Amino acid sequence: MSDLTYTQSIVTGLLQGVTELFPVSSLGHSVLVPAVVGGSWKHLVTESASSTSETSPYLAFIVALHVATAVALLIFFRSDWARIIRAFVNTVRTRTVTTSDERLAWLLIIGTVPVGLTGILLEHTFRTVFAKPLAAALFLTLNGVILLAGERLRRAAETRHAHPAPTARAGIGASDGIGASDGDVVTDHHGLVVAEHRSLDRLAYRDAGVIGLFQTLALFAGISRSGITMVGGLLRGLDHEDAARFSFLLATPVILAAGVLKLPALAGDAGSHIHGQVIVGMLVAGTAAYLSVRFLTNYFQTRTLTPFAVYCLVIGGLATLRFTIGS
Repeated sequence: MSDLTYTQSIVTGLLQGVTELFPVSSLGHSVLVPAVVGGSWKHLVTESASSTSETSPYLAFIVALHVATAVALLIFFRSDWARIIRAFVNTVRTRTVTTSDERLAWLLIIGTVPVGLTGILLEHTFRTVFAKPLAAALFLTLNGVILLAGERLRRAAETRHAHPAPTARAGIGASDGIGASDGDVVTDHHGLVVAEHRSLDRLAYRDAGVIGLFQTLALFAGISRSGITMVGGLLRGLDHEDAARFSFLLATPVILAAGVLKLPALAGDAGSHIHGQVIVGMLVAGTAAYLSVRFLTNYFQTRTLTPFAVYCLVIGGLATLRFTIGS
């Protein structure tokens, strides 16, 4: 008997394609939904929490869905990636960074390093220890708190920048070589939140590293990769549109590399008898991811993370009660 039904492959593919890009945590949903449904669905979670992608059909399947999601992102941002790759090759050849595309290429590389190293070293530990229903519910609730906090800190920083305190206008920060009127900005540059608005072209390399460090938190089931990197971008001065774009571009190589490296597992025992389910799930996930990123790039031109924060708080809170009482 197959370890994965076509119904499960369609539902899970849809969840992956949507929740990987919406700031509500795909990993958290892939743990919580089967656990809530119960039966053979719950078995998928309990088995994957103690196995590897080489031995768990569900984990091997999830790997395939990640590849489909990354391919959808590559297709949607194909013109961006063509420019970024050409720009990167040019920087290697000339050993200079002069254009915005060349700068963006290196911002993405710097932002990818922290999660790449952390994932290689600790992915299995994070999954086996924290990818449990109650832990996922708690982290999903925390994800909502982080999204709300990011929005609040960003608005507070913008207010301070628009109306600097008298002490800042009097010259605080002059010792840093910046004019007296920029004192408030200098204070925030040395903290977590940058008050001034920046376009993606003006994002500092160190800020890409900070956003990359934020992304490592997505290894916890329940913490959204897109959400946490958007919060990192907002705190470093990006608006919602640029923060979302950088988040999606930053996620693409990470998701693709993680999937491709483990994709051979589908050719082994873990992938036996589920090739049809894998193909169906990948098609659903890829289509859902493409439609999701298309929607979100328009959404974040004028709107915020707040509705997603509320969703995470409500669903995470209810799931926490469910698994606390049921345990």
